[in-house]
Amino acid sequence: MQLSESVRKQVLAFQQTEITEHHIYKRLAKRVKSPENAKIIEQIGDDELRHYNSWKKYTNQDVQPRWFFVWFYYLISVAFGFTFGIKLMERGEESAQKNYAAVSSTIPEAVDLQHEEDVHEERLINMLDEERLRYAGSIVLGLNDALVELTGALAGLTLALQDVKLIALSGLITGIAASLSMAASEYLSTRSEDTSKHPVRAAIYTGIAYIITVALLVLPYLLFENYILDLIITLSIAVVIIAVFNYYISVAKGESFRTRFLEMAGLSLGVATFSFIIGYFIRIWLGIEV
Repeated sequence: MQLSESVRKQVLAFQQTEITEHHIYKRLAKRVKSPENAKIIEQIGDDELRHYNSWKKYTNQDVQPRWFFVWFYYLISVAFGFTFGIKLMERGEESAQKNYAAVSSTIPEAVDLQHEEDVHEERLINMLDEERLRYAGSIVLGLNDALVELTGALAGLTLALQDVKLIALSGLITGIAASLSMAASEYLSTRSEDTSKHPVRAAIYTGIAYIITVALLVLPYLLFENYILDLIITLSIAVVIIAVFNYYISVAKGESFRTRFLEMAGLSLGVATFSFIIGYFIRIWLGIEV
């Protein structure tokens, strides 16, 4: 089949995408410990190679993968989990799949390839079972509770104490005690539920998420002397944590980013504002001058 120059360029781009993702999947399959997950990822990689060869029939030309993206998505998957890396990559591929329809009048097989990309690979990807996503609920519990409780506590302490060292000390003591309490509560809660989650692991995920959040929220008070500036930075960090985590969940689990982000941000900032006001009135009521 003789292709026009514009269609040929598009098909070569499709080839490059397919062979790039083939190499990504092959590398991930070798790294994944679970045999079931490795088999699924290996199968997706084989599908990508088959798609590459399907396009190659029309160009009669080999194409080199984009090695930068091979290593980029591989390292993203290593750092943040293979489910997140794969789904992030598939999101980037959506724009390429839309172009399949543009060449379908010339290459009817493009419709079948697009259908397989949309349906078959999505089904395979949804079969992946990654531990960190099974415990996402425990991480959410630790993050959300730390964000709501600590932003509120730090806002109240900021206006009540007006001393960065005292605020940091109080925040750390409160945060560490609360993290241990939340981890213990998650352990008991998971143990009493009929679930595949391990109670100790659930508690560890909750506790670690809580401690990391506490450390990041208290950090400004250890670095800067202006307590109002510290509060502003702390609230900004809270919003960034909420945005990053909810983006991760929205990609890895296919949930709405906007809804989750607005809900968590609204809760954290709402409690912080209320606590800030309460701290002011308690300080006046008790007549405390620090």
